[in-house]
Amino acid sequence: MMDVTQPRNAGLDWHEQALDLTRGIAAYVNHPLVAGLARVIAKHPKADIANAFNHKQVACKMWALDRLFESCGGRFGRIWVLGGWYGVLPAMLFNDARFDIAAVDSIDIDPEVASVALTLNREAGDRFRALTVDMYALDYAAGQPDLTVNTSCEHIADLRAWLALLPRGANVLLQSNDYFSEPTHINCVASLAAFEAMAALREVRFSGELPTKNYTRFMLIGTV
Repeated sequence: MMDVTQPRNAGLDWHEQALDLTRGIAAYVNHPLVAGLARVIAKHPKADIANAFNHKQVACKMWALDRLFESCGGRFGRIWVLGGWYGVLPAMLFNDARFDIAAVDSIDIDPEVASVALTLNREAGDRFRALTVDMYALDYAAGQPDLTVNTSCEHIADLRAWLALLPRGANVLLQSNDYFSEPTHINCVASLAAFEAMAALREVRFSGELPTKNYTRFMLIGTV
């Protein structure tokens, strides 16, 4: 007789359980994003997808999508997501019915993440690209994205110097935070006002903050 106090999947490791769970949810909801997560777990077992798709990461990205739609609408040509990591934000954009987007490029300097991003966004087909490029080497004037997204401004030593690479009038969505205790955060800001002063956007369509347990995330949407 089965011991009811013993977990059913006690012999399985986290990877097997996560794969089984996401496959089951994907079959139930028939949702491309969930199916993409299942593919990533199956094909890229070493990818830190649990961190990339944890509740705080998702909440911050949902906040970004909500405020973006409210301030700029939902129709875009090409969007560049810098520091795109595993392509979670592009996947959320593609799977949000409010948005009509021709193409999204997920751009990251880490060569290990492109294959994961492509797996996650496979159903977007040619509308999605994962590019391994240093954001300082991009030609923003030639690329002319309708929107440039950078949700990791705390990792940029000189935010103004990077923004100066963008042509005047370029649309941006920027996020930073006050999580100073994280060693990789080399340029956090103490407040929303400090972030506004640092970015010095010509036009601000949205400015706000999202408190979380360990830090507050700040966001600006506007033009350089």
